[in-house]
Amino acid sequence: MMIQHDQLHRYLFENVAVRGELVTVSETLDQILANHSYPQPVKTVLAELLVATSLLTATLKFAGDITVQLQGDGPMSLAVINGNHNQQLRGVARIQGDIPQDASLKTLVGNGFLVITIAPEEGERYQGVVGLEGDTLAACLEDYFMRSEQLPTRLIIRTGEHDGKPAAGGMLLQVMPAQNAQTQDFEHLATLTETIKAEELFTLPANDVLWRLYHEEEVTLYDPQSVEFKCTCSRERCADALRTLPDEEVDSILADDGEIDMHCDYCGNHYVFNAMDIAEIRNNASPADPQIH
Repeated sequence: MMIQHDQLHRYLFENVAVRGELVTVSETLDQILANHSYPQPVKTVLAELLVATSLLTATLKFAGDITVQLQGDGPMSLAVINGNHNQQLRGVARIQGDIPQDASLKTLVGNGFLVITIAPEEGERYQGVVGLEGDTLAACLEDYFMRSEQLPTRLIIRTGEHDGKPAAGGMLLQVMPAQNAQTQDFEHLATLTETIKAEELFTLPANDVLWRLYHEEEVTLYDPQSVEFKCTCSRERCADALRTLPDEEVDSILADDGEIDMHCDYCGNHYVFNAMDIAEIRNNASPADPQIH
């Protein structure tokens, strides 16, 4: 069987003011998890967060970045996915203490919040915060859409395994802004969408999935957009970060360890700087140099 790379598909119902998205993120998820040994419940949350972030990013009408994160006082203090309008995504989780194999979202996060940060290349940065009142990430995000945009939204997320590897995918339905879709029409389509099985999402082409769900509806499916893992770390960014630290702190680390090893939690890359590297960074720095993290 031909490998189907991660893709996001947008689709539109011709006779109802509702639009949809369908995404597969299994390869991207595999790369996010590759450098970590998370317990299974944490892997599942990251998979759900990845699906949700991709679907949310596709609703944005501008170029820019989006960050969706869970923060709390539970054993998983942070789970975060960063994405952009090119569907380039990366993610990481921070955990402490033991996590039961059957841990729920609320057990993992404890008292916490869902934080959505949108940073367009042009325009104002926006941040939305909602409490984790729903039992699932999808329920919390649906609540966010109703509060922030007053748009009826349904989010279906499926996670599991396929061919022995982690797999994830999802679908989003949303009433078109500034249009009045009949509530019963939206609920009917949402009920159909919720019947999607994980295996169908992981293995079938998008047009087959849509035919199975909506064969009595008139649906337009648009060209797909590729989804991929991409980390934005670089040696240059690490050097910029080192410039912002006090010289004494940097010199102390060099004296103790002989070098500074900067590790990227997202992709696992290491950037090592020795005393000569630090001297070169300082020589190249001038008051006009930007201090960028």
